[in-house]
Amino acid sequence: MKKFYQLSLVMVMAFTVILAGCGNNNNANTNAGAATTAPTTDAAATEAPAPTEAPKAVKLGLVTDVGGVNDKSFNQSAWEALQALETESGAEIKYLQSKSNADYEPNLNQFVKGGYDLTWGIGFDLGDAVLKVANENPTANLAIIDSVVEAPNVESVTFAENEGSFLVGVVAGLTTKTNKVGFIGGMESPVIKRFEVGFKAGVLAVNPTANVTITYAGAYDKPDTGKSLAATLYDAGNDIIFPAAGATGNGVFNEAKSRNKAGGTKVWVIGVDKDQSLEFGDDVTLTSMIKRVDEAVKKVSQQVVDGTFKGGTTTVLSLKDNGVGLPETSKANVSAEILAKVDEYSKQIIDGTITVPAE
Repeated sequence: MKKFYQLSLVMVMAFTVILAGCGNNNNANTNAGAATTAPTTDAAATEAPAPTEAPKAVKLGLVTDVGGVNDKSFNQSAWEALQALETESGAEIKYLQSKSNADYEPNLNQFVKGGYDLTWGIGFDLGDAVLKVANENPTANLAIIDSVVEAPNVESVTFAENEGSFLVGVVAGLTTKTNKVGFIGGMESPVIKRFEVGFKAGVLAVNPTANVTITYAGAYDKPDTGKSLAATLYDAGNDIIFPAAGATGNGVFNEAKSRNKAGGTKVWVIGVDKDQSLEFGDDVTLTSMIKRVDEAVKKVSQQVVDGTFKGGTTTVLSLKDNGVGLPETSKANVSAEILAKVDEYSKQIIDGTITVPAE
């Protein structure tokens, strides 16, 4: 009997161990299942999205003519347009200054080979270099101011300088006290010729007896030459000079300022490309023939930013397009009566009543 109880006790204990083992196995399986599914759920919930690349900034390059980016004229206007676009769109911009004609092609190529989305050539003198670089790099986008380049990847912008110059000629012809006015060109070219003949036509339209003296500096980057030529013209009795000569024209302003400060006959300068009264002051700037290079550069560059650039086109900006004209600051020195006359001629040019000579 004692053996029977002992055997029974052993069997009960063994059975208990088996049940405990089964219970532990069930719990282990349940926990194992939870352990294998929970991390999967957590990973899915916390998985980070794949990183996306930031949009690439549009790169815009500008090559100046020999006048340089600080010519206080059209090179500077072009660069200021790109600076404005940089602020507005985040475009990456850079300029290269040309010290001579030999720099044009290498400077253009530096931007093109550097993967720039648009390369500007500023000035008529860059025409041949832009054409060569465009033909050698048919997938590159280029643009030029003041010249027409016949290539499918080049956008050309020119201006009716003769129309705006006619209007400042009207101002000069009605303002001169000596009946003598002068014109100083930079280098002889179709562009500067438009300035010259338009100005002379405007002067003679309102003052047929006026004497208009034409001279050329042969350079866009020689302020000292401009000052010397201005001195000769002022000494000869010209009391108004219109320089279309880039940085060379800055010397004309310097000469006029010196003379006015010294006293004697009051002399004036007519600014070009920009409102140069903002740079040189109302005491010497009669008015300015504004050429909206900045608007043209900004408009074409914006096309590249927007992905709508179309090469092989030429845009001519005239008085009708507000591409040329006089600034609001003209009223500081030009009488209301003369400005009314300017407005009258402006309307006649726009409606075709008057055709201003261009050469």
